[in-house]
This record gives sequence, C-alpha cells and structure tokens, in this order.
Amino acid sequence: MKVKTILLVTSVAFVVGHLVACGDQVGPGDDLGDMDSVGFDVTPEDSGEVDVTPDDRDILAGPLSNGVLLYRNDAGDLVLAHKKRDLLVLPGDVGPVTRKFGQTYESLFGQWRFVRTDVVELPMAPGSVEQGEGLYGHIGDVIVLNFADEAGSVSATLIVESLEDESTRLYLGSGGLAGDSIAFPIRCGADDTFHGFGEQYNAIDQRGQAFDLFVSEQGIGRESQGEDDPMWWLTGNPHTTYFPMPYFINMATGSGLLLETEWRTSVDLCATDPAVAWFEVDAWRTVRMRLFHGPGPMEVIRQLGDVVGRPVPVPEWAFKTWLCTQGGPEAVAERIQKAKTIQIPFGAVWIQDWTGRRTNIGGGSGVQYRWQADPEHYPDLAGLIDGLHADGIRAFAYVNPFVMKNLPNHFDTMEGDGMLVSEPSSGNTYEIDSPAGVAGVPDLTWPATAEYVQDQLGRIVSDLGFDGWMADFGEYFPMDARVWTESNPGAYHNLFPVDWVRQSRDVMKKLRPEGDFVYFARSGWTGVQGVAQIHWVGDQEATWSQFDGLPTVVPAMLNLGLSGQPYVTHDIAGFSGGPSTKELYLRWTELGAFTPFMRTHDGNNRDDNWCWDRDYYTGEHFRRMAVIHDQIAADFFIPLAAASRQTGAPILRAMMLVFPEDRATWSISDQYMIGDKLLVAPILSPSNPDSVEEPDFDTATTARQVYLPAGDWYDVWNQDAAPIKGPQTITVNAPFGRPPVFSFGEPYAVLVGDEAVR
Repeated sequence: MKVKTILLVTSVAFVVGHLVACGDQVGPGDDLGDMDSVGFDVTPEDSGEVDVTPDDRDILAGPLSNGVLLYRNDAGDLVLAHKKRDLLVLPGDVGPVTRKFGQTYESLFGQWRFVRTDVVELPMAPGSVEQGEGLYGHIGDVIVLNFADEAGSVSATLIVESLEDESTRLYLGSGGLAGDSIAFPIRCGADDTFHGFGEQYNAIDQRGQAFDLFVSEQGIGRESQGEDDPMWWLTGNPHTTYFPMPYFINMATGSGLLLETEWRTSVDLCATDPAVAWFEVDAWRTVRMRLFHGPGPMEVIRQLGDVVGRPVPVPEWAFKTWLCTQGGPEAVAERIQKAKTIQIPFGAVWIQDWTGRRTNIGGGSGVQYRWQADPEHYPDLAGLIDGLHADGIRAFAYVNPFVMKNLPNHFDTMEGDGMLVSEPSSGNTYEIDSPAGVAGVPDLTWPATAEYVQDQLGRIVSDLGFDGWMADFGEYFPMDARVWTESNPGAYHNLFPVDWVRQSRDVMKKLRPEGDFVYFARSGWTGVQGVAQIHWVGDQEATWSQFDGLPTVVPAMLNLGLSGQPYVTHDIAGFSGGPSTKELYLRWTELGAFTPFMRTHDGNNRDDNWCWDRDYYTGEHFRRMAVIHDQIAADFFIPLAAASRQTGAPILRAMMLVFPEDRATWSISDQYMIGDKLLVAPILSPSNPDSVEEPDFDTATTARQVYLPAGDWYDVWNQDAAPIKGPQTITVNAPFGRPPVFSFGEPYAVLVGDEAVR
C-alpha cells in the first residue's frame, strides 16, 4: 500500500474579475488564470423576441442566440430557461464556495480514500449580471454572473455561452485567493431528480445521496461502515464504482448537466441541505459544463452522445449466448459437448484462463495477467480456436492493463524502453500492488507505449484467432505517477480507463475493419462511450445482497444506459463471494435471458459455484432461457442496438424513459423496459429468505410487486389472460422459468420451439 500526502497549493495568484473562456480553445480543466485578464463592455439586452412577457418573469439577461435567458423567480432564485422551460435553478442566496485544505490519500487494490485537513471555506454570494457579445473568441453572446465574498478576497464568474438550440456551455472560474477546490450550488426543487452518474448500483435516482465520483474498484460487499472502517480497501461503499461520471438528468426539468472535467468530483444531492445540491471539483481550474436542453430524458441521452460519442456497433452474432469455458483444451471441449448434448443455443465461448491459471489472494481461481498464451495450459490454442470457428463458435479471451513484474516477458521490455509510468521523484518504475502481485502500469499517453500494447493485443487476434476479449480493470492508475505528456496524474487517473478501452477499439478497427469483433470492458469515465463497445457491470457477489449481489445488477445497467452506454451485460451468476446457490443461479439466468448479451461466468469460486451443467434441472432451465433470449434478441435487442447508433437510446430502459409523464416511474430501479414494448421485473430475492434450504423448484414461487403504467399490459406467459389495465401496482407470483414479463399495448408470445409458453 502506498500512502501519499499532497500539499495543495494555496498561495497561487489568480486573475481577479471577469473570466472569459475561448470556446473550444479551452479544454476540460484548463486554468483561465493563465490567460490575460479580458475586460468587456456590457451591451444592452437583446431586443429580439422573448417567449414570455416581463410580467411573467423578471428577466435579467437574454435571450441568447440559442434562446436561453436568465430570470429571477418569485423565490429570488436565478433560473436559466429555454423556450418557457426551466433548465437550471441557481440559489439566489447562496453562491459558489472555494475551499483551501491539505489532503492525504490512501490506495490499496484499486480502492481510494481521501482525507482533508485544515479546511477553510470561502463562500460567495450572487452579485451582478451582465451580457456581452463577441467576447474573447466567443462567436455568440454570453451571460455573465458574478459572485464574491463579503471581504472581496475571492470571487467567481459563471459564463453562460450560447452553443446551439440543444445545449448551452457553462464556465465557472474563481478569482482572488487561490483555493484547492470549487463547489457550486443548484437549487433542489420539490420534484427535482438526479439520474445517471455513470454506473451506480444502489438506485436510479440519487437524490438524498452524497458521494465521490472517482474511478475505483467496486468493492466486495459494499456495505461500508464509514470513513473509519478498517476494511475500506476491500468493502468499498454503496457508491464506489468502476465507471463514475459527473452527469445527471433532471426529470422535473427534462434537462441534463455534464461537468466536462476529469478531476475527482464530489456531489451532495440535497443530502446535507434538502434545498441545495452541491457539486465540488477537486482542482483550482475553471470548471466547464454542458447544459443539455432536452426537452426530455431521451433527448438528453441523445444530446450527451453527440458530445461524448457512442459505442462501436456490435455484430449480430454477439447476441447469441456466451458460455464461460476454462481449464484447458479437454475441459473446454467437454463443456461445449455438454451444451450441445442438451441443445443449448450458444454462439461463443469465453476462454478466460488462456494465459494460465493461479490461485487468488484469499483463495479461489484466477488467471495470469499477461498478453500471451500459456503453452503448457493450452499447447495448441490457435488450433483449438480454428476448430471452434469451423463449428460456428466464436472465442473470447481475457486481458487487463497490468504489466506483471514476475512475468518479465512484458515487464522487462517495457521498463527498458520507458513505457511504464514512473515515480515522481526517483524516476524509477512505479510499482503497484495488483490482485496478482507487483505490477507496472503502461504509460498510454506515449504513442510508443500504445503501439506496443496494441501490437500485443493484436497478436491475440492475428496469431491465435480470438474474436474479442474482456478488457478488465483500469482503476489502479496512481495519483502521483509521471507520464509522457506530463499530464496531472490526479486528473489522468480518471482518464486512464478511457485510454485503456481505446486500445481495444483501435486494435480491432485495424485488424477487423468490417466490425466482426466484440470487446467488453468494466471501467470508464466521461468519453469512454465513444471508444467502448459493451460494458459489463462488474464483479458482483454471488449472493442476494442488496448492496453487492444480484439486486444491484438492474440499477447498474439502467444507470449505464442513462449515461450514454446502451450495450450492457453482467456475469451469470456473480463473481466474488458465494458460492452461488442453485436458486440464485436460476434467477440470475432469467435476468440474463432478458439482457442483450447473455453471458456466464464461473466466478472466483469456480469449483463450488453452481452452474448450468451441475444437474439436469438447471441445464434444462438454462437451455430454455437461452432459447427465449434468442427470440428476444431477434425481435428486440438487434433492432434496438442498430437504432441506438443514431439516438443513443439504451436497449434496457428505465421505466421513466418510456413513461416520463408518470412520476411513479421516476424512482423505479428494479424493473425495466426492453425498448418501449416489454416490461421485465426480474426476481431479485429468494423464495424463502428465512431458510437456507433450497426450495422445491417444481412448485415454489416468488412474489414481487410490479408497477404497470397507464395502458393495457399482457402477460407474455399467458396469452389467454385478459389485459391488465394500468396504472396500478400488482403482485405477481413467479414460478421458476417465468419471471414477470408484460408486453405493452398488444399481446406478445414468448416462444420455445413452436409452442407459446403457458
């Protein structure tokens, strides 16, 4: 474990007065204090048409060329509005806060803990409002809001820049005494929501929560006991995540906000003060934001994708079931034959241990971290894959960015050529503790390193014939490492997983430009959407835990969709903890059938975890669910995936996306829509939570509540039943093999073979 202390700068002079950014000349995190101070004349308010009369609103500035104006509401708050719609409400009595502090951090196995000392807060209050045009490179006009403290020692300026009809750029910069972070407030209205924030596992609306946005390991258990928890480095907490993102959708306004920053960001979403949400960026830099106009959540997701990019298309064959196979050629062949014998329709196998096997810390089975095959474990891997291809089966590998010191074939070469990040003072290779031992980290900011990594990954395709891989990890980048670009490592930490996933994209586009490939990753930050293909939701425990088990999978997938990642998957049935039980495996399989990419994982405890080939009942259940998945893929997943390239619309949709006018849907995190047609309410709890005994699988049911919005809903398992009228909440008893699934508006039959399932 490395413990570092940061003495954050508190005495750097900053430009006092107006801070004006230069459009695209200013990048995320660029410090406007490095630019010359620019003054400007305040021009009269634009005389063009306004959507409301002065009697309706106390208009302070605007409208800008994109229709955005600033007005003061009856409560005295400052409101950015667009075409009679409120987009963002700033408190009229509270302004930004600059903080000065010392900060220490600890890191161990991809978890991070930050501790502040000697915190000094410099709060500011709203001041004057100005409007100008053609300022310092701005083509369009801007609105400027000025803030200052009572002593005049610190100030802030919020610049509202007209972009286009669908979004507005905001710049927040500070002046006066230098600080170490800047926090800004947003008013919490009675109906305001906070949906998104990347991959979050607890819920889809984060209102009332306070947490950090910083790329980290998910944690095992995630039921943290607070800052003093001695197991913080293992457990994580309800908001530790591989893929955070400073972005949210507000259903009450139909708008969205993206902080275009790579720095660690902390949010307090009406938790400390029910009337105010706070967003704090840990950097003495201008904070650049993008305000998406909507006017609804689907429009916001599309507008987000226009800015951050959309994932690489997925070939149709990827929508067939994927089976985890490992243990050497004989074990792979045996599992494939079992699947064929019981007629499981599958299209790919995942050979996780192609690089060799090892024992994990704390037990369990792991793999060697390297980009080369283990010739003893798989003596003719290329031949094995050729045989799979001849049988119509695709093959996936496993890779991660660790460069293991105990496997010198990569480490020695990369260290000798300066391709690994280095210690800040000595210049020696920065060695970190990975789950498999001491490792170096590739410096992906240097083109030579990226070329080397891509060459190694490319050989997996060109020499062995793999059709893709799991791109694991990306959370361990050290906060104080030196990189080739001399980027600030505190900021680059969150960008490293984006660069890591980019290697997969660049390799595959070069070797298979026709798009015949699949890669799936777990970590990310803003911008990963444009280089990603599929994201899986990480290493859940093989349990029913609401903190880290099966119930966390659904909100994680939905939040990814809300955050611009439409292609999602998960491990059937979890990874850590366990061992998994038969009942858990059956229910997780049902969820997999109604997920775009149905994929199994043997988990960390592969010898004891339940699996589809453990007994006849499980095998038949899995086969049936795989058949159903094929049908859902043909009818929904494949066409929805194609459409998402243009709209960014997720395949699995939070209820609020399909029924935005129904406020009851805004907080639903345990059921979802496939497109706008099928409602899926997976079983996420055991049939008898008070018993450790497995149920009678032929007779047991699990009851759960399902909310049906307004309209006609048809039970896909019983086509003879009359439609159920919504809106209402119903209780559904679900036997094994029949999770609650309803079609909207018209009947839809789930078929197995030629017969409707009754």
